[in-house]
Amino acid sequence: METKQFSFEFAGRPLTAEFSPLAEQANGSALVRYGDTVVFATAVISATAREGTDFFPLVVDYEEKFYAAGRILGSRFVRRESRPSEEAILVSRVIDRAIRPLFDHRMRNEVQVVVMALAIDDDNDPDVLAILAASLALGTSNIPWNGPIGAVRAIKKDGRIILNPTYEERKGAEFDTFFTSGINGHLNMIEAEAKEIPEEELMNAFEEGLAHIELALEFQKGIIRELGKEKTAFEFPEPTKELANALKPFLPRLEDAIYDPIKKKRAEDTETVKKEWMRHVAEMFPDTPRALAQDLFENATNDILHKNILDPAQGSEKRPDGRRVNELRPLFTKSHILERHHGSALFFRGETHILSVATLGAPGDVLLIEGMEIREKRHFMHHYNFPPFSVGEVRPMRGPGRREIGHGALAEKALRAVVPPKEEFPYTIRLVSETLSSNGSSSMGSVCASSMAMMDAGIPVKRAVGGASMGLVMYADEHTGVIQKYKVLTDIQGIEDHLGDMDFKVAGTRNGVTAIQMDVKVVGVTLDIIRDAFNQAKSARMRILDAMDASISAPRAELSPFAPRIVIISINPDKIRDVIGPGGKVINEIIALTDTQIEIEQDGHIFITGLKQENVTKAQELIEEITKEYEPGQRFTGKVTRIFNFGAMVEFAPKQEGLVHISELAPFRVEQVTDVVDVGDVVPVEIISIDEMGRINLSIKRLAALETKKSAGEARPQKAHHEQSRPSRHRREHR
Repeated sequence: METKQFSFEFAGRPLTAEFSPLAEQANGSALVRYGDTVVFATAVISATAREGTDFFPLVVDYEEKFYAAGRILGSRFVRRESRPSEEAILVSRVIDRAIRPLFDHRMRNEVQVVVMALAIDDDNDPDVLAILAASLALGTSNIPWNGPIGAVRAIKKDGRIILNPTYEERKGAEFDTFFTSGINGHLNMIEAEAKEIPEEELMNAFEEGLAHIELALEFQKGIIRELGKEKTAFEFPEPTKELANALKPFLPRLEDAIYDPIKKKRAEDTETVKKEWMRHVAEMFPDTPRALAQDLFENATNDILHKNILDPAQGSEKRPDGRRVNELRPLFTKSHILERHHGSALFFRGETHILSVATLGAPGDVLLIEGMEIREKRHFMHHYNFPPFSVGEVRPMRGPGRREIGHGALAEKALRAVVPPKEEFPYTIRLVSETLSSNGSSSMGSVCASSMAMMDAGIPVKRAVGGASMGLVMYADEHTGVIQKYKVLTDIQGIEDHLGDMDFKVAGTRNGVTAIQMDVKVVGVTLDIIRDAFNQAKSARMRILDAMDASISAPRAELSPFAPRIVIISINPDKIRDVIGPGGKVINEIIALTDTQIEIEQDGHIFITGLKQENVTKAQELIEEITKEYEPGQRFTGKVTRIFNFGAMVEFAPKQEGLVHISELAPFRVEQVTDVVDVGDVVPVEIISIDEMGRINLSIKRLAALETKKSAGEARPQKAHHEQSRPSRHRREHR
């Protein structure tokens, strides 16, 4: 098998790309190594166009392979990969967002990019390699694509920026950002999570990372020149002058429809004009492909939006709902919507309406994640729902799709910076954002509503988190891609997202940024555009936080009465076995008796959760009795549980026994233990010693109790000589 290898130094470590006939039937493939992490990407295009499709059909799949981690994972009953994990879906979305803008969207042939993680080491995340492998597979194939693209991960830790950090280096980083770039060094995808970081620090990371991405691009260009196949030429029909002129009478009505401030009315009116146009084309230009007529109409819609914002002659900065470019839509906020829930809030921004609900659970309610890369217990999670009625549609509801998972993960990143650590607030926290009405930026609306819901639940978050999405309209040179003119739009709505050139979501607190997500519909954007977008996003965020503060500005002092109560106690780890008991007998008895949930950690921390405070307190008392550290000289009252020839066992605390040797039963000689005590007797005891194995020795004779027994014993000889000296059992029970 002939193999060609290419290598270069990438962020301080060698990266190798291999090309071989491993996937001989694919249009293009590449295997990329970084350390011992290996990914394999393939790209395939269908031989024919998909009929009846009015969009470019691109599918990207990132496949996690459990063998890559050297583990047998999955369900006990299905030891193989099944549906993609959320992590795999998020990586698939990242690859898709990075490569999609560089295709000609007039194509209707299906393209599928599959990236498989074949091996992962303890240092190198495969996501950066996945981008590079996909880029090389497309770049060396015959599939038309305007690549390559490069990617890099940048973090800040201990005051310095680290590129392509190891897993260990990423722990405790101030920010973690992953971004891509292609033509002209323009950014075309950003993912970032940060701990309230100033925008300028993130700009520094982008600048430093772009220099290394440029090396990756030059590396790929050299490979493509040597191995790249000739690109398949697709001929796309161009509209005739007559067809273009035929659309002009429809444009005034189209513009009126676009600039209706009500989304539903806008969509209905636009669709009416489009249907009339398509009927006109069918009648007057019967040989015109339907897709060409649709593309012409869509391009005209796009041109109207761009011209009315960018061209002074057209009434500069005219947006569909009449706002200025830096103006927010009307805001409405309210907390404590649902009485029985632990926390809830509403956030409206224009026609985007979000209801978020916070639920508190026991520490044991954590989300268990066992994947190729990630194996953890997650005590904070955010889930996002996007039902069809939120956009006035009818479609089946079949659980979360890629969009829901992606938006939920973004909001979770944005909020994680302010969530208290488990040691301070031991509850498991689940947030759910319900999109009740959507007209753009529902993910950022979810951040705002969820931040308020956490405060309403009494979760001691550091600060409120808000977010908004910035859009972009721009003119660029058709051949060089150089951007000639642009405007950043604050708080974009659906039509501006659809027709605009960028969706730049920024979430954060008053102190700094906590999350970023950016994707574009053009080849990329400059750092100057990013800087302007940051500035407008910060201004918008402050106004949004003001509106949120008007409803709730700090966490409530008390948890909801319907929230569970948790107590944390710390015990000597050596006592854990006493709390658990043989086969879990002791702890299960406490759980059943108190109706609580109890989790024990190896370091001796015990979390007790219950719906009633009195039950939690009772469980705490029982555990503290079991784990109490005892010392000689302490006195108790206990019950005799067992009798031996040499003494008696007395339970002087819950599940805590000690031995009273026969010599310590009474201040006189005792021939038989039962002469003094019997099973069930309640007796006073004193601890006289604790041996090295933790066994406790007790004494009764040291206490001036059991007066009746002692007096009776002194008044009569021992049982061996006088059979009547010991009272009958009946008499003893009724003294």
